[in-house]
Amino acid sequence: MFFELIYIVILQYSYIVMGVTKTEFYTATQIDLALIFKAFGHPARIAIVDHLLKVNRCICNDLVNELQLAQPTISQHLKELKNAGIIQGNIEGASICYCLDEAVFGKVSHFFVQAIATLEEKKNTCC
Repeated sequence: MFFELIYIVILQYSYIVMGVTKTEFYTATQIDLALIFKAFGHPARIAIVDHLLKVNRCICNDLVNELQLAQPTISQHLKELKNAGIIQGNIEGASICYCLDEAVFGKVSHFFVQAIATLEEKKNTCC
């Protein structure tokens, strides 16, 4: 029993060490963009952002009615979007009102504008 416990701990420790991302190799902008893009990696989150673009601001219950997902599911997606800085939430009474953070979309836009400009310069020079 004692040796089995040590073996399990060693396996867990090995897993943790192997799974660490080496963020020191990346710029702050690259890390920020990666977090933003990761948050956009689920269709429900894209739908939430799309809805917020249409209505400008809303509460969680509005999203439950709009997307036909359970309230806890919507809340989890809102949490991911908020952690990535894509949305902001303001407490209004017993509810939290959500809106998009324009600064995040500026970062994303800047990244793609630069990428498109670079691709235009290098047109037909790949492979």
